[in-house]
Amino acid sequence: MSRPAAGQGTRLATWIDVTRPFTLLPPTLGVISGAVTAFGSAHNPDPSRSVTLAVILTVALGSVCAAILNAASNVINQYYDIDIDRRNKPNRHLVTGAISMRGAFVYAMILYVVAILPTWLVVIHPYSGLRARLTAPLAMHECATIYLLGTFFTFVYSAPLFGRTKRHGMWANLTIAIPRGMLLKVAGWSMVASVCHLEPWFIGLIFMLFLLGASTTKDFSDMEGDRAGGCRTLPIKYGVRRSAWMIAPFFVFPWLLMPVGALVQNPLEPGTTILTGNPVVLSALGIALCLWGIYVCRLILKRPEELAIVENHVSWKHMYLMMMAAQIGFAAAYLM
Repeated sequence: MSRPAAGQGTRLATWIDVTRPFTLLPPTLGVISGAVTAFGSAHNPDPSRSVTLAVILTVALGSVCAAILNAASNVINQYYDIDIDRRNKPNRHLVTGAISMRGAFVYAMILYVVAILPTWLVVIHPYSGLRARLTAPLAMHECATIYLLGTFFTFVYSAPLFGRTKRHGMWANLTIAIPRGMLLKVAGWSMVASVCHLEPWFIGLIFMLFLLGASTTKDFSDMEGDRAGGCRTLPIKYGVRRSAWMIAPFFVFPWLLMPVGALVQNPLEPGTTILTGNPVVLSALGIALCLWGIYVCRLILKRPEELAIVENHVSWKHMYLMMMAAQIGFAAAYLM
């Protein structure tokens, strides 16, 4: 068997690398966690709660699609950020010319299509089998709808035609937090149970509020290029120290909603709490994440100037670790 030329291997690695694969794990884990949460919740439509091959394949398909959708988002963001990246990240492939602008745009569109089309097959119990899923009523295709909505938000964030909220401070944070916090959890939930309940949206709200502030940690080291590119991020608009104080509460207070949700009655569905997982685990996890957030706040506020000097400040790493810990913790709370 002939071996591929060195240039071919390098070219393939370049196309993979432009998707920033190291960022794909959190959304994939988030979707799996959301699906597991729905499976263990009081809203699982399958009374037998059987872990069937169909359930496993549905969650696997949705998770892969979530990773591909995030990859598409990463590519399209680099496409529209080319002028900013020339200053902030000169080694990126679009800046160096390793990938052309046209090639990147076409690649992103292909990834979007590959990510969205298969989600039409993600339909919850009792629909099973390829034909039943394809012909299920439109209202049953909740997952595909959520993925389309998430795609829309990626363009609202990056593309001038849709507003490019990246230029407008807290609006940028909001258009990151909604798809990667709120919709990500709801999308995972929709692979097993209906999203027409308060619970998945309450869980999504927790992650959305966290990212509403925590997503700014990536903006501090990018101030030079963002300023030149006309992006008024929080550090540019309010200064490093003040914006550090602004985002600090978002590392702490969203997690307090976990014990609240585990103990407070659901106003829309009397007889159940808002969160139907193990209340002890949920409360302990919420308190632990709250304490972790306080520690991160200390790192941020002790020397806020370092946020603008270090390329990837330690708080940025903690943000990803907290997200993944919360995803795993939620899944565990609903399996116990």
